[in-house]
Amino acid sequence: MAELEKLAMYVNGGRVEPVSGEYFESFNPFTGKPWAMVGRGGEADANRAVEAAKSALENPEWRDLNATQRGHLLRRLGDLAAEHSERLGALEVKDNGKLIAEMGMQCQYLPQWYYYFAGLADKIEGAVLPIDKPATFTYTLQEPLGVCALITPWNSPLLLLAWKLAPALAAGNTVVVKPSEFTSASTLAFADLVEEAGFPKGVFNVITGFGKEVGEPLVVHPDVAKVAFTGGVLSGSHVYQQAAAGLKKVGLELGGKSPNIVFDDCNMENAVKGAISGIFAATGQTCIAGSRLLVQKSIHDEFVEKLVDFAKTAKIGDPMANETQVGPVTTMPQYEKILSYMDVAREDGAECLLGGGKAELPECGDGWFVQPTIFAGVNNKMRIAQEEVFGPVLSIIPFGDEDEAVAIANDVLYGLASGIWTSDIRRAIEIPKLIKSGTVWVNMYRAVSYVAPFGGYKQSGLGRESGQQAIQEYQQTKTVWISTAAETPNPFVMG
Repeated sequence: MAELEKLAMYVNGGRVEPVSGEYFESFNPFTGKPWAMVGRGGEADANRAVEAAKSALENPEWRDLNATQRGHLLRRLGDLAAEHSERLGALEVKDNGKLIAEMGMQCQYLPQWYYYFAGLADKIEGAVLPIDKPATFTYTLQEPLGVCALITPWNSPLLLLAWKLAPALAAGNTVVVKPSEFTSASTLAFADLVEEAGFPKGVFNVITGFGKEVGEPLVVHPDVAKVAFTGGVLSGSHVYQQAAAGLKKVGLELGGKSPNIVFDDCNMENAVKGAISGIFAATGQTCIAGSRLLVQKSIHDEFVEKLVDFAKTAKIGDPMANETQVGPVTTMPQYEKILSYMDVAREDGAECLLGGGKAELPECGDGWFVQPTIFAGVNNKMRIAQEEVFGPVLSIIPFGDEDEAVAIANDVLYGLASGIWTSDIRRAIEIPKLIKSGTVWVNMYRAVSYVAPFGGYKQSGLGRESGQQAIQEYQQTKTVWISTAAETPNPFVMG
């Protein structure tokens, strides 16, 4: 077998071998075989990356750039990302197995985050305060936090990196990125574009490896000012606790068990498509998956019949083929987890209407494929309705009226996203006010934008990404007092 390509880390403007000299295999989910070797980082790698980022933070080449100049660099980075979007999308498909239709579109769209925050960089202003003290001039400044650790997941590596990186750099911070050990290749490739865009050495660094070995040392490093993490709730809680010990700022974008609510006055054809898109697109491997489908009882049977018939038409196979609609699961552990949840659903009494196991078709080859699966007869207390599966598994839950729909929707630990399908303008306006989630879509699903803040309620996370609010997550406020008085006030009395 041909020797696999080795993917080295990126620190202080250049490629570096892991201090240990060790590498581990990265697998192609479609073939089930390794295709590259990724550097296995450790504490020493985390330390040298943070040292490089800290040095860059204090280097006049970065520190003395004004906000407009930082914006120019970000715009150049956006141009390069757009220029290389096709290559980056194909690389992500090889590494995480998601559809080229999905990853290609994401890579075409992600430059917009760099453009948006390039424009926003010099629009965040301090203020002159109407202070209540005589002979005093008081104003505020917005300053960067410092070195930021950006920990990204395996499902959409470059898009979710953009959500963090663009505002972090626009605000003047330096960063160390730790991508998922399952999908590090595209982030390492992106480092070349950051370098080509002209960012000073050390502003952007990438270290790879496993959470315990390199992620934890990064999170607890005393020179890291902020940790931005996207991933599961258990891992996010662990990161939060570790960062809290150092009183670091933390942003968490965690899991979801999102309700997709179908009322009896909906456009049924659109709602069926929205329900399918909400769970089977991206093979269900998205934190905003509409994994709980709440259907009003008066249309339940008709809707479910149409839903199952439409779901049966889904094309499974090679994620690089444009006609494929459901690809493989990204990791072997996730593949096994999804299959185990199918067993749990049956044990709890759910009725499997479609799928329910491995997808063993010629077009699936040796990849990690599961069947698009629909369970009916689900009540909201079942594990399949409460726990995040992160796969193409849909649970259908009937409801009677609006109050019951809202109660079921909110009866989970999560609050990331939700959907509503209705033709009633009152419902479209009033129901979102009652749903406890950071995003509510009405008559649509899975839409995101660089303009719109994104984040969760409850155990779905802390902070917001995208939109103007995002850059504030990477800044801190300084207040400056200047006395213009001819004499110094009584030094023993607070002025």
